[in-house]
Amino acid sequence: MSVEGRDILFVSIGLLALFNGLMVVTLSLVWLERKFLGRLQGRVGPTRVGPFGLLQAVADALKLLLKEDVSPGPSARAIFYVAPLLVFVPGFVVWLTIPFARELVVRDLELGLFFFIAFSVLSIVGMVLAGWSSASKYAVLGGFRSAAQLVSYEIPIIMALLSVAILARSLNFVEIVDAQGTVPYAAVLPLALVVFLIAGIAEVGRTPFDIYFAESEVVGGPFVEYSGAHWAVFFLAEYINTFVIALLTALLFLGGWRWPFGELPDVAAVALLLGKTYAVVLIIFWIRASYPRLRIDQLMGLGWKLLIPLSFTAVVAAAVQQFYGWPIWSLTLLSAAALAVPCYLQVRRQREPAMERARRYARQAIAHRARSAPTSDTPQVESTAG
Repeated sequence: MSVEGRDILFVSIGLLALFNGLMVVTLSLVWLERKFLGRLQGRVGPTRVGPFGLLQAVADALKLLLKEDVSPGPSARAIFYVAPLLVFVPGFVVWLTIPFARELVVRDLELGLFFFIAFSVLSIVGMVLAGWSSASKYAVLGGFRSAAQLVSYEIPIIMALLSVAILARSLNFVEIVDAQGTVPYAAVLPLALVVFLIAGIAEVGRTPFDIYFAESEVVGGPFVEYSGAHWAVFFLAEYINTFVIALLTALLFLGGWRWPFGELPDVAAVALLLGKTYAVVLIIFWIRASYPRLRIDQLMGLGWKLLIPLSFTAVVAAAVQQFYGWPIWSLTLLSAAALAVPCYLQVRRQREPAMERARRYARQAIAHRARSAPTSDTPQVESTAG
């Protein structure tokens, strides 16, 4: 077998193993989310199907595959059936260059971070086409909302990744992880971590950013007309992209497979990386259980008025620190200060209505006491004996 044929065989085997692994990850995330949300909400979650309810996600997947797959009569059939793949495939292709350990990666690209950015934005096309091809006004509206949301939150994600690349001076994932040998970038640049995590949750459409398929507003978003296996593809893409965001957070900000006590064997390194990844996944699920859905104007305002300026601040801070050679702790101080200002303004803004009510109640209480208290000018009526 030639060298090219052997490379194609190895890549094919790697892609097949990666696809099967992602299916297992998706099932684990579905089960974990149900159990974790049940714990947070005082419920038990899945318990009936399989031990500890582990087979509940498998049963749901089989149900979706066996459901009747229908499409609207006036829909554009070819685009209607291709759109789910356009949403799923970019989320799968980015795994070609994402490593699980130093040697455990399908293709270790020097421009791996750039490759991820280039392919991750293509899912927007699938969302828009899914809404347009459904011949439904609700689906079209959901497609437009998804395009506005995804385009808006791509900017802070890209800028946060750029700040990490400036610190590591590389676009290679393995080199970025190696640059965090002693101190993870979560401690060096917490501003970029917060921006990336919030924008990443919005990018995959998790609560409280599930605007484009908000059931109470647009029925079901761009895939309201889908059913069965095609709807399951959208569902699968959401969980795979959620895992991608969590894994990138672990790689770029939490040190990946490294820890401060030396090198680990490959199995232990993969276990450490997955432990960090699932910890981030639990944070994403916790945010879903804690916050209500934003309005569309609140969503766009958060992206354009807060996250984008903060992401540019992170890039400028990283560039200045690298250019002038300042100590690394100076970047931590700059990042913490940039985070503290919007947090203070937000807390003050949220407290203002409550403080205004408190001041109004205090004025009313003072006025009430002033009306009910006797004054010194009131004449005293003397009683006389008859």
